[in-house]
Amino acid sequence: MSIFLDPRLNALKPYTPGEQPQEGKFIKLNTNESPYPPSPKVIEALDGKAETLRLYPDPECGELRSAIAQVHDLETEQIIAGNGSDELLAFIFQGFCPKGAAFADITYGFYKVWAQLYDVNAKIVPLREDFTLCLEDYRGLNETIFIANPNAPTGIALDPRDIAALAKEKPERLVVVDEAYVDFGAESCIRFIDELSNLLVVRTFSKSRNLAGGRVAFAAGSREIIADLNRIKYSFNPYNLNRLSQIAGTASVLDTQYFSECCSKIISTRERSAGELRALGFEMTESRTNFLFVRHPRLKGAELYKKLRGRGILVRHFGGERIEDYVRITIGSDKEMDALIEALAAILKEAT
Repeated sequence: MSIFLDPRLNALKPYTPGEQPQEGKFIKLNTNESPYPPSPKVIEALDGKAETLRLYPDPECGELRSAIAQVHDLETEQIIAGNGSDELLAFIFQGFCPKGAAFADITYGFYKVWAQLYDVNAKIVPLREDFTLCLEDYRGLNETIFIANPNAPTGIALDPRDIAALAKEKPERLVVVDEAYVDFGAESCIRFIDELSNLLVVRTFSKSRNLAGGRVAFAAGSREIIADLNRIKYSFNPYNLNRLSQIAGTASVLDTQYFSECCSKIISTRERSAGELRALGFEMTESRTNFLFVRHPRLKGAELYKKLRGRGILVRHFGGERIEDYVRITIGSDKEMDALIEALAAILKEAT
């Protein structure tokens, strides 16, 4: 640590991203990327566009925002595009938490980091014993509420009508819904945007639109909230989304058929894989995401992670209180999941 770092940040604990090996020798089931390529229309739209990188991108992300608004039946002014949902969520922690932030004890790990980075008082609300998030625990709170729906890493989804009811309880309190995984069997809160001026929904193209490397995301909310987010964006990086990502995002969001097909295949593979894992004795939460959160009574989570890694398969082990025996398994292709099941069967056989 250098002598130049602000002492306020000495205790900052950065977010730890999942492993990203570059040699390609692993089956990657650890960072919830899609097993499928971007839409063919994305590839077509990007053809010959590299030469435009000499020019700055559109700071308003006009075409992308218009396409998103069209698909979700909103106005363009209700949409802001971001360099991944992490950027937009960071903006919200930076500028929309004057009374603090409230979020679950087991949820997206970056929430705690942003709270610490932006000196936001964090109220940690424990999940129930079965890892469900009880909205009753948030009623009456004055802090800005952050809800990952479906939650990560548990994969459990809430009914959006219940989240809307929580928002209605206190119109002066902002409720932020992080819907990174909503397209894999859950329901979005976006339909309540026009009704609730204190509801803000954040979505990413990294998972269900197969663009993790493009870093494309958006937030949807009232015109006033979006204008405030733009104030922060234009005070930080007006050109936050590069030209190629804007082109890719626009083509992707408009190809609704390919999007639906990919989501359906991932859901089907998830359900088949869940059944095979249960047959091997694994216990798991009810996932509405592109991953499974599992444990086995005969293996510690860290041990399971290491044994799979030794066989060339990466999964995510978080450790920590309450979830140390769980691993999170991204839903890969059918071939990749078959390899996982085969490896797990062999590991369990060795453990007998």
